[in-house]
Amino acid sequence: MIAPSIPWKTVCSKRQRRDHGSLELSKRLSRGFPGKRGDVTVARHVLTLPKPVENLMFAGRRFAAFLFDMDGTVLNSIASAERVWAAWALKHGLDVEAFLPTIHGVRAVETITRLALPGVDPVHEAFVLLQAEADDVEGVLPIAGAVRFLNALPAERWAIVTSAPRPLALLRMRAAGIPVPALVVAAEDVSHGKPAPDCFLLAAKRLGVDIGDCLVFEDAPAGIAAAEAAGASVMVISATHQHPMTTQHNSIGGYETVSIAIDDSGWMTLGAQRSAA
Repeated sequence: MIAPSIPWKTVCSKRQRRDHGSLELSKRLSRGFPGKRGDVTVARHVLTLPKPVENLMFAGRRFAAFLFDMDGTVLNSIASAERVWAAWALKHGLDVEAFLPTIHGVRAVETITRLALPGVDPVHEAFVLLQAEADDVEGVLPIAGAVRFLNALPAERWAIVTSAPRPLALLRMRAAGIPVPALVVAAEDVSHGKPAPDCFLLAAKRLGVDIGDCLVFEDAPAGIAAAEAAGASVMVISATHQHPMTTQHNSIGGYETVSIAIDDSGWMTLGAQRSAA
C-alpha cells in the first residue's frame, strides 16, 4: 500500500547544543491539515543531521599554532604500550584489565606514583618501562591522514606535546612514519605532566605564540583537561577510542577529511578536505 502524498513543511530549529551538536529538522504538517488521513496517522519526525562543516572546523577561525599530543592523536602505539605495561602490572600483582586504561595520556612516573606500591621506586620503574617500550615498537602506526596533514603545516607553527620521554617519542614517531617537528615537548621538559597545563603552555611559549591562539589535538581525558586549563581550543581525536567520549569539544576520527589553509601571515584555518572529482 502506498501512503498518500502529505504536504510536509520542513522547519529548521534555531536551537543548537553548546558542544556544536547536530541541528534538528522538524517535519510537521501544514496548518489545518489533520493528523490522520485515511489509514495513515501522521506523526512528527526529527531528522538529525551531521555537524555542519563550519562548526566542525571552528567556523573559519584562524590559529597561530597547532599542538599535537602523540600517542592516540597522531599515531597508535596502544598495542605496544599495553604489552609492556601488562607484563609490568602482572609482575607487581595488579589487575591488568583494570589497570591498563589508567596508563594513557599521563607520564609513567605519575602513573606509578599514584599506585603507592610498597617498596617500589617510581623513578626507577619508569626508567625500566622506558627501556622495555623502546625495545617494542612493533605495530606502531600513524593515525589515518596524519602524515599528510602534518607535512602540510609550516615547520614553525606546530609541535608535538607528549607525556612520553623524548627518546621513546622519537622512536615511535619514526616507527610510524610521522614527521618529527622542530619542537617536541616531552615528559622530562616539565615538572608537572598532564592534566597540568604546563606542557602546552611551554610549547606555546617556545613557538612564540599566545596559548589562546593555539588549537590542541588530543585523545585522552588528561590531555584534554591540560589543554582546557592552559586556555587553548581543543579538537578531540577519536581514532583509538573503543567507546564514544562525552565531550563539549569538536571531534574527528582522523585527518583524512581535514584540510588546512594558511594565510600570508602564517595563521592556519581548518577546512573540510574535498575529494578529487
